Amino acid sequence: MTATAHVEAPSAVAGPPLVGSPLDGRAPSGPVEQKWERFRRDMLLVSPANKRKFTVIVVGSGLAGASAAATLGQLGYNVHCFCFQDSPRRAHSIAAQGGINAAKNYTGDGDSVFRLFKDTVKGGDFRSRESNVHRLAEISANIIDQCVALGVPFDREYSGYLANRSFGGAQVSRTFYARGQTGQQLLLGCYAALSRQVAAGTVKMHTRMEMLDLVVVKGKARGIITRNLVTGKVERWAGHAVLLCTGGYGPVFYLSTNAAGCNVTATYRAYRRGAYFANPCFTQIHPTCIPVHGDFQSKLTLMSESLRNDGRVWVPKKEGEKRQPNDIPEEDRDYFLERRYPTYGNLAPRDISSRAAKQVCDEGRGVGPMGRGVYLDFRDAIKRLGRSAIESRYGNLFEMYNRITGDDGYAVPMRIYPASHYAMGGLWVDYQLMSNLPGLFVLGEANFSDHGANRLGASALMQGLADGFFVISDCLGNYLASTPLEPVKADAPEFVEAQTETNVRIDKLLSVNGKRTPDSFHRELGQLLWDHCGMSRNARGLARVLERVPELRQEFWENVQVLGHYDEYNIMLERALRVADFMEFADLLAYDALVRDESCGCHFREEHQEDGECRRDDENFCHVAAWEFRGPDERPVLHKEPLAFEAVGLASRSYK
Repeated sequence: MTATAHVEAPSAVAGPPLVGSPLDGRAPSGPVEQKWERFRRDMLLVSPANKRKFTVIVVGSGLAGASAAATLGQLGYNVHCFCFQDSPRRAHSIAAQGGINAAKNYTGDGDSVFRLFKDTVKGGDFRSRESNVHRLAEISANIIDQCVALGVPFDREYSGYLANRSFGGAQVSRTFYARGQTGQQLLLGCYAALSRQVAAGTVKMHTRMEMLDLVVVKGKARGIITRNLVTGKVERWAGHAVLLCTGGYGPVFYLSTNAAGCNVTATYRAYRRGAYFANPCFTQIHPTCIPVHGDFQSKLTLMSESLRNDGRVWVPKKEGEKRQPNDIPEEDRDYFLERRYPTYGNLAPRDISSRAAKQVCDEGRGVGPMGRGVYLDFRDAIKRLGRSAIESRYGNLFEMYNRITGDDGYAVPMRIYPASHYAMGGLWVDYQLMSNLPGLFVLGEANFSDHGANRLGASALMQGLADGFFVISDCLGNYLASTPLEPVKADAPEFVEAQTETNVRIDKLLSVNGKRTPDSFHRELGQLLWDHCGMSRNARGLARVLERVPELRQEFWENVQVLGHYDEYNIMLERALRVADFMEFADLLAYDALVRDESCGCHFREEHQEDGECRRDDENFCHVAAWEFRGPDERPVLHKEPLAFEAVGLASRSYK
């Protein structure tokens, strides 16, 4: 057993959290496999004639947003869907590559709804809500049928059956895929469904519009404030409910696999208006990314986890190895994932694989110009299956790798290294996907509910489509049918006040006239978080973040330079508004990481480890940490939702 000595953080930063009331996830009673059907049996309904009387605001048009808007539009609701891209087809969901999980057991290798449920709970290191995860596993099979009906061209076997492959954290093949373009093909299917409703008049699509605030009227979410990114016009939008489908906050680290435009603004603004933010320290590092190769980059490129089905991960056994990879004989190679995790091998979960790669690089055995890389080698797979088979499975990924690096992955091993990827944390929601603010629903990556402390590969697409196609329609109807909602128009005082606050924030940024660009501040913030709150954390480093971020935030508001005007197309202003929110959110992320004094999943506190693996503290931290905003420079209030594991008992998470 090895464990790092506990390092105390300065008391001024690490004081005990202010604790509020406990939270109730409002899951139905009874066995976990009966909860969803029990809810659907007892829920209240909105009649078809009454649905058109309700206006629903959907923010985001990726997989969760597009599927939700299309579904609600088809049901007859009056839907307004907003995205900051010029088309829903440009949502970041398009970048997902490897596949989508579903418990169909097409390969006959023993899969089931319960096994998918169990793998997901275990993969999240027992920090997710059982009821939500089981519902996700139940719905998974329906998602595939829905997407096939939409025309998604999943890969098929020679017989015509849909093909499956494996992903990390599973010992069965349950991942459906469209080569390495699964996210793109799924998004196009959702876009087709959404476009049909736009043409039918049930959905009004608003592109190049960014949500800058949430409007709360008498304790309920009733609308949003947006800025037209082309004209600069700030507008008010009222509705009966708001759905946030805005993705995660991985770009808080600056360099990430996310699109450069991905941000935290929508969920953070909702947090400032009273929505609780849950588990913000649970941020996923993906092990299979093209390494950093210069200080000019604004993002990193993901290489699908599916590549680890046939590619073998290794580094040289000796430090400072100078030979080319193909010249290094087998006896001088360390297939460290296969050595450390023989049961799962190269398909160990992402958090474990990422830390293992970091460890061998820290030992001086990393490869590439900066020593921050490991090899992903297809030599053996090509010998076994032939190059044509590998091309048919991953051809577009090899082409992308070649275009970025100039190397031929078929002839020379790829180089990969972990990078910021996904956010398991997000706004707190109950079983019905509603936040503690009535009328505010949160779908997909923007909520916290399904993945715990680590997301298994191919589960993000599954969650987004489950929430959008199958869950929100029932939950939203139940809310609208059971909640008295007074008529609210966009000229109500709460809307005017929120719009005024937004304009003041914009004017303040434009008036600073400092010396540094928003990107320079974001890069410094991201490096600070990556160094001290990335793949590993300790109390001293987190205290450093909590000391430095307020200083950096003050400098930002005193020295940022935002050129141009508010009433025009102004990319620098867009960036500045998002970075301003990252500056505040970083405090919350680091404080949550400091307070969670255990290791679990992606949250690896160096003080709590055993043989290099996470050591959980179920006695003190088997809960969701949901934070209530008190002010940008005030300590937030901690609300805990206790987690109970009845169907899958708490156990040590081992993949060895």
